[in-house]
Amino acid sequence: MFAKSLILSLGIAAASLVGCANAADNTTASAAVAPAHQVEKTSPFKGVKANTGYATLTNVDGKRILSVSDDFVIPNTPAPSWQVVDSHGNVYLLQQFRIKDNKTNRTITLPAYIPDVARVQVWCSFAEVLLGEASFEMPVK
Repeated sequence: MFAKSLILSLGIAAASLVGCANAADNTTASAAVAPAHQVEKTSPFKGVKANTGYATLTNVDGKRILSVSDDFVIPNTPAPSWQVVDSHGNVYLLQQFRIKDNKTNRTITLPAYIPDVARVQVWCSFAEVLLGEASFEMPVK
C-alpha cells in the first residue's frame, strides 16, 4: 500500500513538473516575440542656428532615447545643449552636444523625471539663447 501511494505521489509530482516546464517554455516563446520599438519623429528644426534635421524619440527597454538625424548640423556656438519642453511647459536643460576630445552627444537617454516631451530645443548655454526648436505632433511619453 505504501509503495502504491509513493508511486502515485511521484507520478503526480512529475506531471506537475512537466506542466511547469511547458508553462515556462510558453513564457519564453512569447517573450521572444517582443513588439518593435516605437519611434516618434519631430518636425524639422527651425531657428537662427539650428535649422536642419529632426529629432526622434525611441523607447528601448523602458528607457527613452532622444536622437538627432544624420542631416542635423550642430550649431557652431560656444555651448549648444539639448533642452526639452514637456506638455506643461516645464523646460529641462540636458547634456551639451559637444563634449571632450571633439566628441558629440547626438543621442542621449532622457532622465526618468521628465514626464513627456512636447518639443526638443537646441539651447546655447553660454549666451542663454534658443538656437532652434522641433516639435512632436503630440507630446510623447
